[in-house]
Amino acid sequence: LGVATEITVRLVPLPPARRTLLVSFETLAAAGRAVAGIIAGKVVPATMELMDRVAIEVVESFTHAGLPTSAAAILLIELDGLPEVVERDASVVETMCRAEGGAVRVAVDDEERDRLWAARRGAFGALARHSPTTVVEDATVPRSRVPDMIAALQQIARRYGITIATMGHAGDGNLHPTILTDERNADEMRRVHAAVDEVFAAAVSLGGTLSGEHGIGTKKKPYLAQEFDAASMAAMRAVKRALDPQGILNPGKLIDAETAVGHSCAESRE
Repeated sequence: LGVATEITVRLVPLPPARRTLLVSFETLAAAGRAVAGIIAGKVVPATMELMDRVAIEVVESFTHAGLPTSAAAILLIELDGLPEVVERDASVVETMCRAEGGAVRVAVDDEERDRLWAARRGAFGALARHSPTTVVEDATVPRSRVPDMIAALQQIARRYGITIATMGHAGDGNLHPTILTDERNADEMRRVHAAVDEVFAAAVSLGGTLSGEHGIGTKKKPYLAQEFDAASMAAMRAVKRALDPQGILNPGKLIDAETAVGHSCAESRE
């Protein structure tokens, strides 16, 4: 809707204290409940990342970071702020995680902390190298509904006989279900596309959105009607016409066109 001509960035000091926790769980559902419990406990970690067993095993095989491959799921949590605040929040986090059967491990030094976060940063690359095709989605729900979205993803994977690695920014309710597949298998890709339809339907039904991070883009345009009614779309078109009356800013994309065909992006390699 516009062109940025100047961007001002405000820098803030680094927090004086931080703590990194790796929590392993016996079930993915337990990890989801721990996320909801932490948020309900009025703690907002600087980062709270979720990985399921599929992601853990693939990432550990590539990074050798010491992730617990016997776990069904892990939460990688970082707390920062004033020392007394970090101490208080860590106590709440550990209590909530242990209530769900979580085994808590605290990074003992910066070397261990950096190794754990390097593994998380390399997760998508590891998954992409593991399978010929990866379909990375971006389904976001209220943080209290993370357990329900996790359950929906597990049901969808079973229903369509596909492999979904579930990971993402659990502290924001922003999950990235990543389907490991092969685009050369036409039958499997049909099931993948049907599964993606259900992933988005599940997210919206839980009060979530089609995207919390990656954006809609042309590939997700067919799903907009699941989240926005006709009046909402009309309002968006009115804003577009008001700010771009000549239709020269990214023309023919999200708002200008009424329909589009296709599914979300698949990343492939030979």
